Amino acid sequence: MKTYIQYLEPKERPTSFYNIIPDIEKYLKMEIPPVLHPATKQPVTPNDLAPLFPMELIKQEVSREKEIDIPEEIQELYETYRPTPMIRAAQLEKILDTPAHIYFKYEGTTPSGSHKINTALVQAYYSKKEGVKKITTETGAGQWGTALSISCAHFGLECQVFMVKTSYQSKPYRREVMRLFGANLIPSPSNSTACGRKFLEEDKDCPGSLGMAISEAVEVAAQNDDTKYALGSVLNHVLLHQTIVGLEAKKQMEKFGEYPDTVIGCVGGGSNFAGFAFPFVHDVFRGKKIEFLASEPEACPKLTEGKYEYDFGDSAGMTPLIKMYTLGHKFMPSPIHAGGLRYHGAAPLASILKNAGMVRSIPYPQIETFKATQIFAKAQGIIPAPESAHAIKTAIDEALKAKESGEKKVIIFNLSGHGHFDMQAYADFLDGKF
Repeated sequence: MKTYIQYLEPKERPTSFYNIIPDIEKYLKMEIPPVLHPATKQPVTPNDLAPLFPMELIKQEVSREKEIDIPEEIQELYETYRPTPMIRAAQLEKILDTPAHIYFKYEGTTPSGSHKINTALVQAYYSKKEGVKKITTETGAGQWGTALSISCAHFGLECQVFMVKTSYQSKPYRREVMRLFGANLIPSPSNSTACGRKFLEEDKDCPGSLGMAISEAVEVAAQNDDTKYALGSVLNHVLLHQTIVGLEAKKQMEKFGEYPDTVIGCVGGGSNFAGFAFPFVHDVFRGKKIEFLASEPEACPKLTEGKYEYDFGDSAGMTPLIKMYTLGHKFMPSPIHAGGLRYHGAAPLASILKNAGMVRSIPYPQIETFKATQIFAKAQGIIPAPESAHAIKTAIDEALKAKESGEKKVIIFNLSGHGHFDMQAYADFLDGKF
């Protein structure tokens, strides 16, 4: 009997995260561009970052250790929902009539419904250990805010979430999930911060962006000694925590007896793509051949059309400057349903790989991703998040190319979250509203 789903035995589960930084420095023969202070333009020090982040996360941000142990308490929490399944999309292959084998890592089975909780738990854990009382953050579609609200509830921390206004209005049930776990939810831009008021003065009907929400969350954290800021993507330590996804996927593919030719993930800030892809990049550095494809929306194509340069991580210019592919921190994307991909920049470590020619980015119009998702949902019975729809579109396109060429490729992608709270987006699609 064929096997279409793989988990892992307890002894097979990862006990450390994979840090790609030493491999980048060794195999690409380059230094990681330093993070710069927004005022002095000099490399930041740990003390510069201490008002925002717990010191252990700051250490992880700059660590050159190849493996970083997962704390035992986090391993125990992971065991309540990890490993997530690696699934062969056999019915999708049949519908597409392709010789390609398609596999997906399904992060929609986590408590928050997406990969975001993998880092949210770690960030809340270290905040609690350092005596923090409250965490502030931003969220786009609500997946990160949901993950952090669950994690803060577990560790007894207050959670304040600035949710991008267009998503706050269009995704009411994600909003209520966060409130259920005790989060204080504020639509951004808001009148509760100085930068929020400035954004509204410039445009009273502003739909908001992740960059604006970050500005508001950072402002609150910087002004309160008992408060830290948590970010759901972009930063090195966030990508580090997400490598649990790719590390599991490698072991699960071994159990399937196959190895990928193509690795795919959608890109907003870059955490789910990097977390899935980096453990396979490790193999490429050592001689394997894999094509890495980053799927992004045409409405916010930072990897495809952005510039590789230093830029602020937020819209108000309050954060340190990081070198990344960016559309500019003032960029305002249209209010597409894939709210988690509406970020102006890409993670610095993912940007390095793109700049080195190791990653190819593909932008898609919104309607094409939803068409692909409908094909996938009918085949596999899973409703994906609109963000993950971009990776599905790429996987389908690659499978159809294999059909044309007759090539038996192995294609894997990260289905980073479910779309159960995104049904208004699907209603708009089915009603022909975009």
